[in-house]
Amino acid sequence: MKFSYLNDAFFSRLETLSLNLRSNLAGYFGGKHLVKTYGQTVEFADFREYQLGDDIRRIDWNLFSRFEKYFLRLFTDERQMQVQVFLDCSASMGKDNPEKGAYAIATAAALGFLAVQNMDKLSFHFMRENASENPFGTIVGKNAFFRAIGTFENLELGEDSDIAACIASCPDTGENNGLTVIVSDFFTESNWKKAVDYLCYKKRQVLLIQVLAPEEIDPTYDGRVHLIDSESVDEADPKNMKFRITPGLQKAYEMALNDMRQDMQTFCTKRGVGFISVATNTPIERVLFGELLKGGIMS
Repeated sequence: MKFSYLNDAFFSRLETLSLNLRSNLAGYFGGKHLVKTYGQTVEFADFREYQLGDDIRRIDWNLFSRFEKYFLRLFTDERQMQVQVFLDCSASMGKDNPEKGAYAIATAAALGFLAVQNMDKLSFHFMRENASENPFGTIVGKNAFFRAIGTFENLELGEDSDIAACIASCPDTGENNGLTVIVSDFFTESNWKKAVDYLCYKKRQVLLIQVLAPEEIDPTYDGRVHLIDSESVDEADPKNMKFRITPGLQKAYEMALNDMRQDMQTFCTKRGVGFISVATNTPIERVLFGELLKGGIMS
């Protein structure tokens, strides 16, 4: 894939952003995300009365001298989260439209950059057919991150991806410890909702990013056309069709696409899942600084 957004200028524009994850996630020790539990940082949070078995080194003796009761000093807790980015590598994601594929890759890379910038654990999972591939393992730190994305331009796009099967095949999705992002056009016959429900069951924070090309949102085709499914391997596949496109057919497509996006939004809202749908002619910075900020995913 020759078309690419990934360069030094692209990542320098992300330096001021950070991922805004839920405070009730458990995570690991040693990160930058404030959680609701109390921990061992140097930032004071609150007091509570001493209870048998508490560490006496945390008793505030100044308060004891005033009230003749034992109180413990409580401090904020910061955790490291596990951020997983699942990227749809089916043919519809850019086999015949390199700009769409590059846009999806750049979106995934941007979220990965923000994860390592926050000292979080990061993993990229490439979804192909019925399984996801994690070629880099767990990424911690910017050096490991930039080594990984150096190979993204050679990413190959192939047949349809079963999103539910791909995520279920991941050996360690984690539980209540971070964010899972799925980047796809969601033009699939697989049950992607099953994947979302599975991640919610695992108490993951979930974000869906639908990437669409402008011609997929507003097709300009007219007259008699021969449409070939980019994910088809057989010319006789019934998905490959010859027919005449009329204004009524274009209107029906527009309504079907709007219904699909509305259904995704409703489904995600009911489950507390983030969802944005973007076109590749929208600057990525507007997506990151606008849509994700508005949705509370970034701060």
